[in-house]
Amino acid sequence: MNQRLAHVTLLVRNYDEAIAFYTNVLGFALAADQDMGEGKRWVVVAPPGPAGCGLLLAEAKTDEEKRGVGQQGAGRVWLFLHTEDFWRDYPALQARGLRFLETPRSEAYGHVAVFEDLYGNKWDLLEPLG
Repeated sequence: MNQRLAHVTLLVRNYDEAIAFYTNVLGFALAADQDMGEGKRWVVVAPPGPAGCGLLLAEAKTDEEKRGVGQQGAGRVWLFLHTEDFWRDYPALQARGLRFLETPRSEAYGHVAVFEDLYGNKWDLLEPLG
């Protein structure tokens, strides 16, 4: 049996502002944007490269969902953007306005720096070693 993780849902304030951030700042591709009716859309963004897990952007509607925007990781890094060249991507992302929360560091597992998306979710930009 073959299985893979296809999408992770990310709560956002607004579909269009989220699409703009993930495509213009992070350089993701807009893989899907379908109108589902009643103000809902099926919106998927994904990083460039081989097919992998994409983000399913879900516009928060209820008060509970709105409180969850930017808080899905409870203040921890919970999303990991792998790169094949950290030192190429780090300055390029900074130049596009991405806010890094720390200076790059080398760990036993790779080169890494924590950044925030437009909602305050914490991510690792990570070039794995080995």
